[in-house]
Amino acid sequence: MLRRHPHPARHPHHAGPARAAPERRAPRAPWGWALAGLLTGLLLVALLAAPARWLASALAQASAGQWLLQDARGTLWDGSAQLVLTGGAGSQDSAALPERLHWQLRPHPRGLRLQLRAACCTPHPLALQLQPGWGQWQLQLADGLSQWPAALLTGLGTPWNTLQPQGQLQIQTQGLQLHWAQGRLQLQGRVQLDALALSSRLSTLRPMGSYRLTLQGGDSPQLELVTLDGALQLSGSGQWVGQRLRFRGEASAAPGREAAMANLLNIIGRRSGPRSVITLG
Repeated sequence: MLRRHPHPARHPHHAGPARAAPERRAPRAPWGWALAGLLTGLLLVALLAAPARWLASALAQASAGQWLLQDARGTLWDGSAQLVLTGGAGSQDSAALPERLHWQLRPHPRGLRLQLRAACCTPHPLALQLQPGWGQWQLQLADGLSQWPAALLTGLGTPWNTLQPQGQLQIQTQGLQLHWAQGRLQLQGRVQLDALALSSRLSTLRPMGSYRLTLQGGDSPQLELVTLDGALQLSGSGQWVGQRLRFRGEASAAPGREAAMANLLNIIGRRSGPRSVITLG
């Protein structure tokens, strides 16, 4: 009788824990890198060559059409245009600066830096620095002096188109900063506006005088008006309460100039005897 010999037991080899094969990433195709570089280069070129009309469009929108840069030339970064002030949408009033306004815009570690110059009005370029933020922005104006024709104001419409001022507006700033956050605008620093040899079509006397308007920033910015010289005497003071200006002043004629000033005094305020009372807010 045949005997069956059992097969010898097969003992499995004890192996360690299974190791997953490392995932292999397919190398990016050379054309992928080339396309990414091309797109980056095109974007950079587009930004560097951005037309000046982009700035003109932004200013017109921000000012509701009252500040215009017409015939804009160059780029967003280096350009020039004719500055025109208007009364806004639907207004027929406009006035242009006699010289082209030139600008230079550059990135800054904290935002953007802007330089403005016009042969007629800026002995030295005006330097501004804009620092945008989340829901806020800050604008700083370097200390400087500039001089602008008062006739430019007629473009803004009422009441300037009635007064039609002539003369020079000299503006000097010290430590001026504007900060906007949570719907509130705060002002720091000082602005001095001298209206020199001012005249108006409402008076035959030319010039009527020279005046100084001083704005001092702070928690409640203060405004002060004084007469430097002239037949028309102006004075007054005011302050901002919240976002609203409250101002009270008066106008009068220098002795012997009452007849020449009568028409103007009837228009610029409420007559109270020989004086005209000016109130805002």
